Amino acid sequence: MQSRSYTNLLELASGNFPVMGRERERRKMMPRVMTVPGSITELDDDQASSVASDNPSSLAMDRMIIVANQLPLKSKRRVDNKGWSFSWDEESLLLRIKDGLPDEMEVLYVGSLNVDVDPIEQDDVAQVLLDRFGCVPTFLPPNLIEKFYDGFCKKQLWPLFHYMLPFSVDHGGRFDRSMWEAYVAANKLFSQKVIEVINPEDDFVWIHDYHLMVLPTFLRRRFNRLRMGFFLHSPFPSSEIYRTLPVREEILKALLNSDLIGFHTFDYARHFLSCCSRMFGLEYQSKRGYIGLDYYGRTVGIKIMPVGIHMGQIESVMKLADKEWRVAELKQQFEGKTVFLGVDDMDVFKAINLKLLAMEQLLKTHPSWQGRAVLVQIANPARGKGGIYLDEIQAEIEESCKRINDQFGKPGYQPIVYIDSPLGINERVAYYSIAECVVVTAVRDGLNLTPYEYIVCREGISGSETGSDSNEPKKSMLVVSEFIGCSPSLSGAIRVNPWNVEATAEAMNEAISMSEAEKQLRHEKHYRYVSTHNVGYWSKSFLQDMERTCADHFRKRCWGIGLGFGFRVVSLDPNFRKLSIDDIVSAYIKAKNRAILLDYDGTVMPQNSIIKTPSREVISILNTLSGDANNKVFIVSGRGRESLSKAFSPCKKLGIAAEHGYFMRWPGDVEWQTCGHSNDFGWMQMAEPVMKLYTEATDGSSIETKESALVWQYRDADPGFGFAQAKEMLDHLESVLANEPVAVKSGQYIVEVKPQEASKGLVAEKIFTSMAESGKQADFVLCIGDDRSDEDMFEIIGNAISRNMLSVNTNVFACTVGQKPSKAKYYLDDTSEVILMLENLAEATDSPVTSEDESE
Repeated sequence: MQSRSYTNLLELASGNFPVMGRERERRKMMPRVMTVPGSITELDDDQASSVASDNPSSLAMDRMIIVANQLPLKSKRRVDNKGWSFSWDEESLLLRIKDGLPDEMEVLYVGSLNVDVDPIEQDDVAQVLLDRFGCVPTFLPPNLIEKFYDGFCKKQLWPLFHYMLPFSVDHGGRFDRSMWEAYVAANKLFSQKVIEVINPEDDFVWIHDYHLMVLPTFLRRRFNRLRMGFFLHSPFPSSEIYRTLPVREEILKALLNSDLIGFHTFDYARHFLSCCSRMFGLEYQSKRGYIGLDYYGRTVGIKIMPVGIHMGQIESVMKLADKEWRVAELKQQFEGKTVFLGVDDMDVFKAINLKLLAMEQLLKTHPSWQGRAVLVQIANPARGKGGIYLDEIQAEIEESCKRINDQFGKPGYQPIVYIDSPLGINERVAYYSIAECVVVTAVRDGLNLTPYEYIVCREGISGSETGSDSNEPKKSMLVVSEFIGCSPSLSGAIRVNPWNVEATAEAMNEAISMSEAEKQLRHEKHYRYVSTHNVGYWSKSFLQDMERTCADHFRKRCWGIGLGFGFRVVSLDPNFRKLSIDDIVSAYIKAKNRAILLDYDGTVMPQNSIIKTPSREVISILNTLSGDANNKVFIVSGRGRESLSKAFSPCKKLGIAAEHGYFMRWPGDVEWQTCGHSNDFGWMQMAEPVMKLYTEATDGSSIETKESALVWQYRDADPGFGFAQAKEMLDHLESVLANEPVAVKSGQYIVEVKPQEASKGLVAEKIFTSMAESGKQADFVLCIGDDRSDEDMFEIIGNAISRNMLSVNTNVFACTVGQKPSKAKYYLDDTSEVILMLENLAEATDSPVTSEDESE
């Protein structure tokens, strides 16, 4: 039964979704060659079908489509109220992304405007923005914006991603399904605009921030091989916090439809990877410094790099500020004072009041700074209407400012200068230039570029008033919260826990009391980093990683499976295909000597089935197949011989290989053969105490003792802890058993120690060799398995012809269960398809067994 937390994409297509506002029917053609024939339809009208991008493009040049909630534009109504005036927003990060892209790469922006354009004007505005700015506007109805941006984004995602749970209905708000539906509807509108202009063979798509986290699913559903990246500019919370979100799976699966997912810090990436592990059982791998997740044959790359600033823009603003004499005015105003500076948005997570309390504590504990130290706090207006506790925050800040100024102020001196009106970047740069230290006390923030801007301004530019005299040594000091994204990259900053007001006050005192030489060294270190790791460096690095991650897109076979937000793309080797029942039955009928090797758990028996005995249907099929004198049929399993003998006791002519082939019983025999060269299991006395040690320390784990092997399983343990313990145990056992004739291997939720000669691959080799020596070399081979141990069989089968165990005319069907990377050439989706295929072979068998053989 499908969870109610799903909003099915097919429901969106069918029109059953309550879209707020009138969705426009027009489909304006953009001047770009498209591979989608005919008119542009709704995203999901074709349901599971998609544009596979197999047709050659008419334009070979790569292009970057940048998708964000808002376009990097400033919009205002003309004075005569006839039409609109647009200009680039020079402070927009999105505008600077192109600095790191190749000069010849065209950049197209898709996003919404910060103004409401009348539907009558939308066609004209869209054409102007496309022609003049390369922008494709997404027009969102006002009532949709209210629930999408001010609602779901600002009242649910933003607080949650900053570690605030909605305990109170009044503040933050509980999960509201209508807001989630608005979020999905808005993301769909963005996807339609991308689809209108995209050329899937040539274009890269780079999606930005938490407003558009389900957009990758809409685009991936339509274009399986699209090269698509996503960057999250906010924090990603720990898995305990994220997993409280009712639509957690939908959002996480949508993000995994990207090719590359970027985060500012390793902490944020680690939290995301922990969610993938705990919710979907996905474990990341690090190869040559790159982190990736294998997701249905696709490698989803994880990028960790903080955004930088645009050096050129800051330097040009510094020159302008110098010309306006603003710097000189501020120097005169604060002459003889040591200035602390804070620049923050007005929201609860910036913790402005904690900074004020720290300043108050500084003046109390270090009275020598009274009359000399000033904190200038610039509070930018809150973004959007979704501010939480906004009235309380403002009241608290104003009360603190008044109290501190009343207590420590005197004529000509106020310790707190509070500026709650918006300042342009020119003004901010002027304040940066005269500040001795910038203080950031945010309790949670995605990155925060304020320290970067401050460092550049303190470096100054040659021959200007900003910063300091060009011959004077440059210096800057930073006191920053350890909970903000830029903190790890600023190793010379004094990091603080902002909740500890006393410690923050001491850090502020240390910053302004430090020797001049130390301040200079810290500034030089920071400036080297900030000037080289700018926004161009960041975008160039992201594009390079996207190209590397997507390198195999057009080599592999891709197809989409799943409905709603369960949709994903399976990407597999072009030679890997689904096993055709008609083809295998045809080859089976023609063959004279057949070898059939079947794994048990996960192949003829569902992996998660509580009942572990084969059904009467499976027993009947195996009896029919093994009853044919031309067939050698084997169950090849990691299970013990006792349980397998009992399970398949009705199948007298069935061969069984138990414990990965350490024990074998040939068809028609009652005696078991031991395939090992030694019966010395003294190594068990060495391995078992190690396993017991980890079992006692890992709740939910257990040891299974077999005749020839020991297995430690942790399926019921905490996934993260169990995986870490398994990795540690693997190293421990390999060290302890280094001189023993055993193999230590990890599998799905297990660590196993077994004799080196026990291998499913060796079982296949013995069967093929035995048939060849008896003059009945196999001309038909069917081998089916579902896990890592079965890959040994597939590998042997792949080399069997070159080693003369099989002839060049042998029909080989190596088949894995599930669509996943494998050494097998074929796959079947699940155990039911395996049984159906075996049933068809049984029907084609010449010599079915009698009813007596089938009886129990």
